[in-house]
Amino acid sequence: MQAKYLRATVAAALLTLSVALPASAAQVLVVLSDADHLDLKDGKRYDTGFYLNELLVPVKMLLDAGHQVTFATPLGRAPAVDKSSLDAQYFGGDAAALVEYRALLEQLALTSAERSPVLSLARVAQQGYARYDAVYVPGGHAPMQDLIRSPQLGRLLADFHARNKTTALVCHGPAALLSTLDPAFVARLEAGKPAAQPKWIYAGYRMTVISNVEEAQAKGLLNGGTMKLLPQTGLQKAGGDYRSNTQPWTPYVVQDRELITGQNPASAAEVGKLLVQRLAPSAN
Repeated sequence: MQAKYLRATVAAALLTLSVALPASAAQVLVVLSDADHLDLKDGKRYDTGFYLNELLVPVKMLLDAGHQVTFATPLGRAPAVDKSSLDAQYFGGDAAALVEYRALLEQLALTSAERSPVLSLARVAQQGYARYDAVYVPGGHAPMQDLIRSPQLGRLLADFHARNKTTALVCHGPAALLSTLDPAFVARLEAGKPAAQPKWIYAGYRMTVISNVEEAQAKGLLNGGTMKLLPQTGLQKAGGDYRSNTQPWTPYVVQDRELITGQNPASAAEVGKLLVQRLAPSAN
């Protein structure tokens, strides 16, 4: 990817231009976690953040389609990238693609404490949810630290649900749908206590998220630690109609009404394609 192209792409995404956006342009809010770690059982912790491909493959698709992208975290802090995701395996083994997307991340300055353009979700609410046509939540383990219990995100998602606005999430990202519930429900699940199935706006929705099987196979990443709550278990306990691939780590995406969910890192590109399709003028 040429440096000139990267600069133009980023400018289109992040700067307020004096000219009107094309009529077909949509405003997409990308919500990331503030967390740079995940608290595990027994006082252990895992350094994490967002997965590079899960964030930037769909974001680049949106930018290439001419859409406007705004980034936000609950507190407006610069998000962290999960260093284990800086690997060509997440880009089909293409080392050049990894270099390109790392360059795009640098151009966007998302992880820079001084230059990050991210807004807080409080600021997003102040501006009004109506300005956004879709929301996208990528994975990495970080959403399990804060997004699953964020009341600000819960209010945003509930508004999007009520207005049938496209809501796309991938890998651990779909667990953020739990934010629309009472945080006490999530706390009980994390503590391993019985929790009655709540009344949930996404109850009965077909959805996917990283599977318990995949979590078990990837447990080595946690350096001997154990997650307090598995995303699949959380969504099922809340009332989601969970679906999964038949072969772990293969792409798998579910679309039900306004909701688009992808199961794992390999699903990010397909989630991006469906998101762009949903935003096309002919789809509205």
